[in-house]
Amino acid sequence: MRDIPDELVARIESGAATLCHVWRLTRADGVVTGFTDHDRDLTVEGLTCRAASGWTAGAEEASVGLAAGSMTAAGVLDDAVLSEADIAAGLYDQASVELWRVDWSQPELRVRLWAGRLARIQREAFSSRYGPSGCLSAGRFTADLEGPLAQLERVVGRTYGRMCDARLGDGRCGVNRALFPGAACDKRWETCVGTFGNGANFRGFPDVPGDDFLTAYPATGGRNDGGSRR
Repeated sequence: MRDIPDELVARIESGAATLCHVWRLTRADGVVTGFTDHDRDLTVEGLTCRAASGWTAGAEEASVGLAAGSMTAAGVLDDAVLSEADIAAGLYDQASVELWRVDWSQPELRVRLWAGRLARIQREAFSSRYGPSGCLSAGRFTADLEGPLAQLERVVGRTYGRMCDARLGDGRCGVNRALFPGAACDKRWETCVGTFGNGANFRGFPDVPGDDFLTAYPATGGRNDGGSRR
């Protein structure tokens, strides 16, 4: 349950024009940045939340029970704070995000609306222009945010499946891609053996029964000695 100051409750119920949103992002390396949809920078708990970022709240999917819940936010890529290079380098991957409702006339009057993590950033068309802050801007973005329970939906470790879960040419695969220019791998055992001759490093389980096993029936001929089906 949220603990909302009575004075803030009154202002929310009255539709006061002094309310705004504030986002607080904390990267994995500890760097903290703040953004607001107010028309001026706002200092909250010593953190300067930039208005020039153009951050706005998007769609929200609220859930009950153990569903993860999600929401979106949009804003401007600004080299001064949130740059294209930092995003491409993965510095904001899985950054923790807090969304607050704040009275900009009294920033101590605030309530946290949502908390989660930054799942992905979708960049819009690139443009070399100068944003409101005077810094070179690389266009706009949409950020997909996921709730804390999304951690429960992630697959941890390996799973058993017929397909290989290595990438062509990585350390687990071992194939020298220079020897197969333009070749692609569809993760199947037949391709691994027939195209790349790399069956010893196949990282899937080609003999794991699939849905077709349910419709299989005893063969009336051929070899039936309990050996490999291949």
